[in-house]
Amino acid sequence: MSGREEKIRAWFRMWLERSEAGIEDVFAPDAVYIESWGPEYHGREKIRHWFREWNSRGMVQQWDIKQFFHKGDQTIAVWYFEDRMNNGRVEAFDGMSLIRWTAEGKIAFLQEYGCNENRYDPYRDGPEPRFREENSSWF
Repeated sequence: MSGREEKIRAWFRMWLERSEAGIEDVFAPDAVYIESWGPEYHGREKIRHWFREWNSRGMVQQWDIKQFFHKGDQTIAVWYFEDRMNNGRVEAFDGMSLIRWTAEGKIAFLQEYGCNENRYDPYRDGPEPRFREENSSWF
C-alpha cells in the first residue's frame, strides 16, 4: 500500500511544484480522471494537457493528505486543497479521491469529491432551518 500512497503523494507534489515530471509513473496510458465539479479527462496525454493548461491559469498553494483507505485495487485519499488563480480568486475545500489501480500499480481511474469548508448548522437557532443566502459551491 505504501507504493500506492507514494504515487498519490507524487501526483500532489507535481501540482505544488508545477512539474509534470513522473506523470508516466503515476497514470496508466488510458487513465480516466474526473474532477469534483464535472470535467472529465480520458487518457494520460489529456491529463497532461489539462495539468499544463491549468497551471498557466493558477497555482496550487496547498494540497495536504489527511489519510488513506485501501481495499483491494482501490484507494481513497482524504485531503485539503487550496489554490490561487491568476485573476486573484482563491479556492479552498476539503476533498476525497476515489482511485482504482492497474495490476502494474498505476492509476487507472480517479474521481474527486469536494466539500465546502465553510460549513454551518442551519438548525443552530431553532427547529426551522436558516440557510445562508449564498450561491452553492461549484462542486
